[in-house]
Amino acid sequence: MVQNSQPGGSLSRATLFRRKPIPRGDLVEADTGLKRSITTVQLASFGIGSTIGTGIFFVMSEAVPEAGPAVVVSFIIAGVAAGLAVICYAEMASAVPVSGSTYSYAYSTLGEVVAMAVAACLLLEYGVATAAASVGWSQYVNALLDYIHLPTIPHILTATPWDDDPGIVNLPAVILVAMCAVLLIRGASESAKVNAIMVATKIAVLIMFCAIAFTAFNDDNITPFFLDGAHGVTLAAGTIFFSFIGLDAVSTAGEEVKDPQRTMPRALMIALVTVIVVYVLVAIAAVGAQQSDKFKGQEAGLAQILQDVTGSTWPALVLSAGAVISIFSVTLVTMYGQTRILFAMGRDGMLPKFFMKVNTRTLTPVNNTIVVAVVVGLLAGFLPLNYLIDMVSIGTLVAFTVVSLGVIILRKREPDLKRPFKVPLFPLTPILAIAACIYIMAGLHWYTYIFFLVWVLVIVGFYLVWGRKHSALNFTTDPLSGEFGHHTG
Repeated sequence: MVQNSQPGGSLSRATLFRRKPIPRGDLVEADTGLKRSITTVQLASFGIGSTIGTGIFFVMSEAVPEAGPAVVVSFIIAGVAAGLAVICYAEMASAVPVSGSTYSYAYSTLGEVVAMAVAACLLLEYGVATAAASVGWSQYVNALLDYIHLPTIPHILTATPWDDDPGIVNLPAVILVAMCAVLLIRGASESAKVNAIMVATKIAVLIMFCAIAFTAFNDDNITPFFLDGAHGVTLAAGTIFFSFIGLDAVSTAGEEVKDPQRTMPRALMIALVTVIVVYVLVAIAAVGAQQSDKFKGQEAGLAQILQDVTGSTWPALVLSAGAVISIFSVTLVTMYGQTRILFAMGRDGMLPKFFMKVNTRTLTPVNNTIVVAVVVGLLAGFLPLNYLIDMVSIGTLVAFTVVSLGVIILRKREPDLKRPFKVPLFPLTPILAIAACIYIMAGLHWYTYIFFLVWVLVIVGFYLVWGRKHSALNFTTDPLSGEFGHHTG
């Protein structure tokens, strides 16, 4: 290993594609300034908490108009693609157990400039997902207030069933972001405990929804099954895929988990199975209980279905209360994930040192949490939901693709690296994961690609102008590996 004597260097291939060494042995659980306090159950709850709630509570109004009752197939397709990718995440998490999720995995396998492009995907993915979840949360808050006959809170710029004269800012969404920021500043362990309680609540509420909705299942509601053929199913799968972001969030906690090489793969698999089963059951119950044409533009849709089925407001009241709790946990975990990615980037020199500072009392990156809360609060306060969902999907799909590719590269490059969990049917599984992600990306709207490309180019441009000159690999010992600078492998 040779130290780079010219910080920043030229735009050579060696500089752009240098790789961060992977922590080994005792360095796997080295003290990085963050507190290791999260257990397997808590980490699995992170994945479940940030996934169940985003999609199933409010994405149906976006996906069903595209696919009709075949939205059930869209959920299965998105679930299979996510499942294949999560298996790859499990191996990468066991082999590279650090904070930063796909950004850190790309840095160790594909090189620095690729890691920055992936970071762009992740920052977009987590930031927009948090905003989208906040907007969905506000829908259910207003529904809940309406059910108990209290004044609704000023909503978003578009009209809603509860507010004929909507306000300028989505106030509930902004309030939620602020509450999550306060909780995250208090500590990761405290956040994990609160999230676990919320997860148990949301699963109980969704089981109640299925039990009631299935009593009104009508074959006529699922005929015709395909609204727009394979195109509609693919388009809906792309929209739905954003709801699987929580599975990625598990991998951002590598440095706050006990025994990360074993805990992270287990938590990922538990979360995956739980999420897919719940999503498919709720989707079947929903399209069986309500005609497809009623989903379009329907806010707090699951609550409305229960009210229509029972003719009473109490089941909808219970579901709306459960959704308020549930989507809170989504926002909490996606905000957590973004702050840890920024922390990893700050430590690597890809961002200013401001982002790597940890509060000495709470052992949390307070600066990051405040920055994320401000940016996400602005997005959630002023942008409607339909502008947010597809941007999350494309960021998630690219991240999943990179991880699957990273598994193949790392197996070839470092076959002797310790991997407590290995992808079965290698290399078929990661290849299928990549193919599934590309298939779903093909169904996204064209303008999603334009905005995404511009965003990635902005972040890569920032790296070329600032990041490569300040990279920790130029000057110092890597804080996790103990190895010096210029690593071209």
